[in-house]
Amino acid sequence: MRPLAWAPFVIVLVACSGAPATHAPDVTTVLTPNATLDRVVDGDTIDVIVDGVEERVRLIGIDTPETKKPNSPVECFGPEASAYTESLLPEGTPLYLERDVEPRDPYDRLLAYVYLADGTFVNLQIVRQGYAQVLTIPPNVAHAEQFVQAAREAEAADAGLWSGCSG
Repeated sequence: MRPLAWAPFVIVLVACSGAPATHAPDVTTVLTPNATLDRVVDGDTIDVIVDGVEERVRLIGIDTPETKKPNSPVECFGPEASAYTESLLPEGTPLYLERDVEPRDPYDRLLAYVYLADGTFVNLQIVRQGYAQVLTIPPNVAHAEQFVQAAREAEAADAGLWSGCSG
C-alpha cells in the first residue's frame, strides 16, 4: 500500500477532532523567535534552547525515515531527510515554536510546529520537498490538512522519498 492511501482517514480525523483551529503565520510576517537551534537530531527531531534550557523538540505532523532508532536499520531516505533538515536549520538558527493541544509526547519531547524568523514553516517544507510523510496524532491536528496536501503534491511529483523508496 502506498503511504498516502490512508490520507482520507486523516482528513476525517481533522474534521471530527474538535481541536481548535490555528493558522500558520503568513510567510510575509517576520516572527519573533522564541528558541535557538542547538542541533538537528534527525529529520523530524531537533534540540533547541528555550530560555536557557535545552529542549528536545519533535516536529508535529510529520515523520521522516529513521536514522537513529535503537535496534533498527537506517530507513530508505533517512540520511537524506536528516541532511535536508540540517540544511534548513544550521546550528544557532533563531526559531519560532508554535504549540498545539498536547505540549509533550510520551518521550517528554516538546511538540511543536517550527518556523524560521522569516515565516518559513519548517515542518511543511520538509513534507513539501518529499523528505517526510504525514503523521497525524490527534489532538495535535492544526496543520494536518496542509501536510496531507503537501505530501500528495510531493508524491505526484516523485519528490524525495517518493522516488527514492519503493513500497
